[in-house]
Amino acid sequence: MLLASACTPFQRGLPGDGVAGVGATTDTRQALLQAAESRIGAPYRYGGNGPDVFDCSGLVAYAHREIGIVVPRTAAEQFAAATPVPRRELQPGDLVFFKLSGRKIGHVGIYAGGDRFVHAPQSGGHVRVASLEDDVFRRGFAGAGRFLP
Repeated sequence: MLLASACTPFQRGLPGDGVAGVGATTDTRQALLQAAESRIGAPYRYGGNGPDVFDCSGLVAYAHREIGIVVPRTAAEQFAAATPVPRRELQPGDLVFFKLSGRKIGHVGIYAGGDRFVHAPQSGGHVRVASLEDDVFRRGFAGAGRFLP
């Protein structure tokens, strides 16, 4: 399964530009997750960042924008900028990153709990929920991170 990474440029936010402060609440995490889940069924489109079409990193950027947080645009940039999180400490709203076709981060999703995550999978697909235990994601898991404290 080949998943495209988004190569669309982004504009990095500056401190005070909506970047989350210390002490993200469960409500904030739920709002982020709900923003992503509200797009389930939306079609995948390379470079899409909402509100009607998405690629994987576009969905992540969209969900964060909905709660007032500016994040980088591509999966690789999101991975580089996010605060690393051990898999055993994942919380809803955290990001899960994958190397699915090569050595570079090329896919990202938003963790929903219970080893599930919301993502925009590939051309011809739609935003959906998948499992970290699916073979392709188990093998390609590269790490996790967060923009919420």
